[in-house]
Amino acid sequence: MIPSVNESGSRTIGLLAYLYGPGRHEEHTDPHLVASFDGMSPDPGRDPAAALEDLQQLLDQPVMALPRHARPAKHVWHTSVRTAPGDRTLSDEEWGEIARRIVAATGIDPGGGRPGCRWAAVRHADDHIHIVATLVCEDGSRPDDFRSGKRAQAECRLIEKELGLHQVAPGDGTAAQLPTSAERHKAERQGRERTAREELRETVRRAVAGAAGEEEFFDRLAAAGLLVRKRTAPSGDLLGYKVALPDDRNKDGEPVFYPGARLAPDLSLPRIRERFTGALDDGQGATPVEPPSPTGPGGPSAARRRTASVAWQALLVIEQADDAVAAAYIASAGEVLDALAKTSSAHTRAELREAAVTFERASRSHVRAERGHDRALRQAARDLVQGGPTLGRGEDGATTAMAIDMLFFLVTAALHWHAKKGHAQQAAAARQAAEHLRAAYQAAAAQPLGALYQRGRRLGRPLLQRQTTVLRQAVPELAEQVLAEPGWYALAATLTDAEAAGHDPAELLTGAAGRRELDTAESVSDILVWRLHRSADLPADTSNTVVTDRSFERAASPTRLQARARLGPQSGRLST
Repeated sequence: MIPSVNESGSRTIGLLAYLYGPGRHEEHTDPHLVASFDGMSPDPGRDPAAALEDLQQLLDQPVMALPRHARPAKHVWHTSVRTAPGDRTLSDEEWGEIARRIVAATGIDPGGGRPGCRWAAVRHADDHIHIVATLVCEDGSRPDDFRSGKRAQAECRLIEKELGLHQVAPGDGTAAQLPTSAERHKAERQGRERTAREELRETVRRAVAGAAGEEEFFDRLAAAGLLVRKRTAPSGDLLGYKVALPDDRNKDGEPVFYPGARLAPDLSLPRIRERFTGALDDGQGATPVEPPSPTGPGGPSAARRRTASVAWQALLVIEQADDAVAAAYIASAGEVLDALAKTSSAHTRAELREAAVTFERASRSHVRAERGHDRALRQAARDLVQGGPTLGRGEDGATTAMAIDMLFFLVTAALHWHAKKGHAQQAAAARQAAEHLRAAYQAAAAQPLGALYQRGRRLGRPLLQRQTTVLRQAVPELAEQVLAEPGWYALAATLTDAEAAGHDPAELLTGAAGRRELDTAESVSDILVWRLHRSADLPADTSNTVVTDRSFERAASPTRLQARARLGPQSGRLST
């Protein structure tokens, strides 16, 4: 149950006209009172003899009784209270009791013989009510409504438990500011799916993901088409910034600017500067002259391989490091998700974007991040941005699945960390982000795993038996589960590729299975496939590879394996 408090109204009649009207899209049905300050207020929705002006004059009476100079300029208090999707439909009597509890908890009408304000609760939909009040008590005093929004939230948590409704995770004051009702209505009028505040927040987050410094950050904002204004001191030092969408204008036709801190607490200039503590490699530069090769060292597939490797190291840090360092890694994981979503192909873009937007809430808590330790993750975000967008197929499509696979476990580690700290909203956000990553992984992995599966099915019986023996010897506790999964054939093909490349498949498999988080995997064999590809530095796209018993025997002959051992690790192989 979510209350949304807005205390800035000045016209009671205007608000009542909206509440009792048809709505902007004919969504209001049967508007009527469910409760009021005296239980006898006129109801223009159900009483043909009652007019909106009758209710407005009754509510405004204490305000109008004051001398004109003593009347507050903005005296209308308004909140909506909404149940969660999936909750049962409450009766008018239940909504009336909820309204009385909300106005008591917020100080609007505290009861107990104390002065209260006049108020009325209007219902025009199954899932919510609106409460309108005038902020002058019957004795002419002002109500004690300080922090009424937080007080309403606390009362709603109690109501949820008592009525058996969905229990919303309590906040801790670190969430980004929600759009106001005026911003939402404006977005509806303009045909926008999201408010300007939400669009700006996402654009600024993407601009800072992997940015090496302020100059690059502001260049990215400008390249994204935002209007940017900087605030400078008389000395010329930069103090802050604000951004606007070019087509978001006020009534005077001027752009509506939002300071970074009003978009999210960690998007203020001082907090952004904290991210630049550890210097990042310049790589190809922020704006390469030529597009990088998809499979080259600066291309999207290489960036995704590095991301998978760095994400694994970050997972260990979150589990083992102190809180300040873990918080920095979790915050930078958000940058990696933003960068991955920004450069993703069409078939994974929507889910990756939702994962990044949702995880934004999990990237902040009251544990202050100790920046600098998270340099590797920020570098991974920078590599993703500079590597450019993927084609969604071939090597870069397969390495996308590899990166998403490891980021899923990184986000899961963040979920566990927040849960241990009692960060309810952050844990819930991480859980939702993990679900979006799971969906993105399924879309990204379908083609490369399908190709591996077909190759595994075509392996000769001796090769397949050989890899079954390797599996049973290396991970006996997992063998039967893996053999029963459809993904076993993809794993058998990968083990064959690893052995043909000169690796000991049993050793690789033991190491891959020894890493944690297999218990949360839908397919253990899928996870092992990507871990083997990463640790053995195998090509992620093997759709055109054909391995026969004879070619495998040649590649895996003792002479060839000894030669590879003398040559040492392949150049550029990622550490595990």
